[in-house]
Amino acid sequence: MNMSPTIIAYGYLAIAIICEVIGTSFLVKSEQFTRLLPTLTMGVLYVLSFYLLAQSLKIIPLGIAYALWAGLGIVLTSLVGVVLFKQSLDIAAVVGIAMIVGGVVVMNLFSNVVVH
Repeated sequence: MNMSPTIIAYGYLAIAIICEVIGTSFLVKSEQFTRLLPTLTMGVLYVLSFYLLAQSLKIIPLGIAYALWAGLGIVLTSLVGVVLFKQSLDIAAVVGIAMIVGGVVVMNLFSNVVVH
């Protein structure tokens, strides 16, 4: 089976987002870089995230890739904060996150620059 370059690029981007979110979780666990293993894990995941983001740019335009990477990263990181770190979100935060999700959806459904 031969996968299209577009599917591969979006796969790279998806993994980049996951690595960034997990890396940010380790940023919290690093306790301001005072714990070695979480700090190293965070660094490796951030480097991997940027590498995979760069690979996705072979097909996906920079503005689109970065908007997806940052937007979905914000949403997923917020969810990790709520679920794993027992942090709360007020209504303004939820509305803001919903607006980010809406922007990502609009961009992917209606933009002519998004690679489909």
